[in-house]
Amino acid sequence: MGKRPAIRTCPSDSLIPPLDSSPTIETQLAKLQAQFDLLKVQVRQAQQLASLGTAAATMVHEVNNWLTPILSYAKAALEANDVELHRKALTVTIRNVEVLVAMSERVLEISAARPPKRELVSVRAMAQDATASLCRDLSKDGIRFSIDVEESITVWADALQLKQVFFNLFLNAREAMASVHSGRLTVSAKGEGQRVLIAVRNTGAAIPPDRLPHVFDPLHSSKAAERGGRNRCAGLGLALCRDLTEENGGTISVTSEANTGTTFTLALPATERNAQ
Repeated sequence: MGKRPAIRTCPSDSLIPPLDSSPTIETQLAKLQAQFDLLKVQVRQAQQLASLGTAAATMVHEVNNWLTPILSYAKAALEANDVELHRKALTVTIRNVEVLVAMSERVLEISAARPPKRELVSVRAMAQDATASLCRDLSKDGIRFSIDVEESITVWADALQLKQVFFNLFLNAREAMASVHSGRLTVSAKGEGQRVLIAVRNTGAAIPPDRLPHVFDPLHSSKAAERGGRNRCAGLGLALCRDLTEENGGTISVTSEANTGTTFTLALPATERNAQ
């Protein structure tokens, strides 16, 4: 038999790259986490924009209401040589534009996606701000709105995120009562140990029992996905409410009964220590 060819070996350092030339598992995990966090922010912003899309028709209607007097007074002032009418036209223009600017700022704030900044936040103040962000007085839709929350009640949360939760719950309530153009929307809160329980109640149509366990699932909705001949992205608002509430160390639950309405209950930390 002939001799077997000798097996040539290479130095170990030519087969195994130096430790610092390839990413470690920890580095790879860190990069994946960063990508996941970025994706989460993008999804969050998409959810918020979807909620604003649902409210867009109402916002456009309100914008039109504020622009119409501006146009009317401007036309009249141009056609008349009347100093007082000119003054009136400018006054109406300034006042209505200021309202529209404030409305735009609230809309932009609602659609913002940024890292949370937690602090002690007034529940009453955030509920009031969220109502203003709807860009239309609820009474115009036949809805009686009340906030039964003492000024002293605060929660440890991100103010903008809490406002976004209220905004989506109020938007949901308005849609639930839209068909009858009447109803009540109330916000109440009370302390319970180291947590604050916030109840948002509306007297609109009840959520069907078979859908109740799924109301916080993304893309699930108790309302028709098509309204007014147009498809819309439904079911993202309540999923956003759940995500934001949990990010702030809280929980959200829902009960709904026929002839009574629907109640969303938030349980949020009352102090920083409890949120750790």
